[in-house]
Amino acid sequence: MKIKEVSDNFSIKEFHKVPRIIYKDDSNWIPHIESDIEKKFHTEFNTNFDGLNAKRWVLYDNSENLIGRIAAWIHPKYFKKYKQVTGGIGYFECINNQEAANILFDTSKIWFHKNKVEAMDGPINFGERDQFWGLLVKNFTAPNTYAMNYNPEYYIKLFETYGFKVFYNQFMYQRLVNDPIPDVLVNKSEDLRNDPKFECKNIRGMKLKQVAQNFIDVYNDGWGHTRDNFKKMELSFAEKLLNSMKTVIDPDIIFFAYYDNRPIGMFINIPELNQIFKYVNGKMNLIGKLIFLWKKKFSPPNTMYGLVFGVAHDFHGKGVEGAMIKLAGEMLVPMDKYRDTILTWIGDFNPKMMKVCENLGTNLYRQFSTYRYLFDREKTFERASLKES
Repeated sequence: MKIKEVSDNFSIKEFHKVPRIIYKDDSNWIPHIESDIEKKFHTEFNTNFDGLNAKRWVLYDNSENLIGRIAAWIHPKYFKKYKQVTGGIGYFECINNQEAANILFDTSKIWFHKNKVEAMDGPINFGERDQFWGLLVKNFTAPNTYAMNYNPEYYIKLFETYGFKVFYNQFMYQRLVNDPIPDVLVNKSEDLRNDPKFECKNIRGMKLKQVAQNFIDVYNDGWGHTRDNFKKMELSFAEKLLNSMKTVIDPDIIFFAYYDNRPIGMFINIPELNQIFKYVNGKMNLIGKLIFLWKKKFSPPNTMYGLVFGVAHDFHGKGVEGAMIKLAGEMLVPMDKYRDTILTWIGDFNPKMMKVCENLGTNLYRQFSTYRYLFDREKTFERASLKES
C-alpha cells in the first residue's frame, strides 16, 4: 500500500473519487457537495485554516487503486480545549481492511506528533460542529442528511480496533409535523400560551438584521450559562451566517418565541437539502446549480432539518419548548409544505436537551459517535462532559 499527500489538483480529484468507490453499490448514499469540503481547506473560506494546520492524504493499494482517504488538522478553537492537546481527523473513507485504516490513522498520528498534539478526535470537521461530525453507528438504511456524515457499518470496527474510544454519542430525532404534542407538554405550556405577553411567530417579513439579533439574544443567553469559557456570538457573525444561507432559508420554518417583546426561544429549520442535492451528484457547477434551482422551485423538500432549538436560561422549565412546537405546528400544518422534521444531533453529554426532544414526542432517528484516541496509551480516558463540550 502507498499513501500520498494531497498537494495538487490531481490529488484533490483523487481525494473526491474515494467515496464514489466506497459507496458505488449503496443506493442510500448521497454525495457531499465537493465544494463544501474544499472550502474547509482554503484560507479565504475557512478562518480556522492558516495554510499549514491541515493535511490530507489518499491511499492506494499495490496496484495503484484508490482505497482510502483521510484529513487531519489542528483546529485553533479545539487545540487546547481539553486536558490533552487534541487534533481532529475527518473525511475518512476506507475499504473494509484494517491494515489500510491503520495506515491512514498512523499517518495522521505521525503528523500530529510533529505538532505536539497528544490526542485525536474523529471523525470531525475542520470548522463548526453542525457539519460532518461523528461516525454513523445506527440507522444505515436511510439516505444521509445534508452535511452529516454517512458511512458503512464496518467503519465502527476500523476505528475501535485501532484503539479509538467513544468520547460522546450524538443523537438525531424525528417527528411528523402533524404529530400531536404530548399532553404533558400541552398542559405545561398552557399558562404561557394564554399569557398576552407571550408570542411565537415565524420570520416572514422580518429584516435579516432583526433575525440575527434575535438569534444571538437567545443563543448567548441559552448557551452561555451551560459552558465554560463561552464566547458570545457577535451580531456581525450572525448576520454573515444568515447571509450565507439566504438561498436556502424558508421564512415559514424559522420561529422565535417572545415574552414581553424579548426573544426567549428559537426553533431554526431549513429545508432538508439532500432531497435536492441527490440530483446534482456532488457537483455545484453550472449544471448542478441549474438542477438545484429547478428542483427547489418545482420539487421542493418535504422534510425540514432542525438546526437549532434553544430557550433563554431563565425560561427553562416554563413550557417554552412545548409552546413553540405546538404553535409552529399550527402554522405549518395548513400550509402542507413539510411532512416531518429531523432535529440536528444532541450529544449524550447534554441529557437535559435529550429529554426535551423525547418529551416533544420525537423518535430516535440516527446515532453518531465522536471518538477519541489518546497517543499516550497509559493515560486515563475520560468521556466528555457538558461543560467542556
